[in-house]
Amino acid sequence: MARDHISLDEIPGFFESDRFACDLAGCCIEDYRKGYARCSMHLATAHYNGAGAVMGGAVFTLADFAAGIAANADEPPSVSSSATIEFLNSSKGTVLYATATVDKAGRRLSYVTVDVTDDHDVLVARMMTTLCRIA
Repeated sequence: MARDHISLDEIPGFFESDRFACDLAGCCIEDYRKGYARCSMHLATAHYNGAGAVMGGAVFTLADFAAGIAANADEPPSVSSSATIEFLNSSKGTVLYATATVDKAGRRLSYVTVDVTDDHDVLVARMMTTLCRIA
């Protein structure tokens, strides 16, 4: 049966079962509430590309994870429909943080902005994403 709602209490268990984001990429939920999420990623050797910079896919994964939490908290389930990410600076830190804010939650679509910073408060990337309700 399809879910019609993901309660705030269900968010940690629901999203921590995302094996790719949590187990492989190392995404962790730091804080969340309706329309907001903050997640982190402690950088490891596997997160870096051949040029020695944090891989764009790692940054994207963290941002997408945070957007999903913000858009789904106390809302009907939704999935990413489209996303645009701008990589603004290289991270010099050891931890990335993604802060997602729902700009608009409609009946079918939600629009979310995610800022990814490092532990030196450098703005690493900004993602704009649209999520579509699946329930």
